[in-house]
Amino acid sequence: MPKKFPEQKAEEERRYILASGAANTAELEPFLTDPNQAIRATAAMNPDADAEILDRFANDKFWGVRIEVVGHPNVSETTLRRLLEPKVSKRGVVHHAACEKLKERGVVFGANGMPLDMQK
Repeated sequence: MPKKFPEQKAEEERRYILASGAANTAELEPFLTDPNQAIRATAAMNPDADAEILDRFANDKFWGVRIEVVGHPNVSETTLRRLLEPKVSKRGVVHHAACEKLKERGVVFGANGMPLDMQK
């Protein structure tokens, strides 16, 4: 990977600051498609992120962004349930973190690692 030019580093730093300081969904929305995974994760950690934008960040292909969504206090139960993985062999840190957060919220899980009300 080629070294970044000072201008590129400065632009990246500017986006980090904007992602951290965004005050609403409209200001966070541009970061849904930021090419830098760490900047997307920073935006997902923003305390002003609401349940709607967090649900959109939950679609990120990188688990590092999705784990920040799970840890956010404004994440909805619907989003947490969507992040659960029914297939045991595909479960990872995001599934387990979502599972723990749902348990904290009173959701009861079965032996198969899924909420009882989601079992077939």
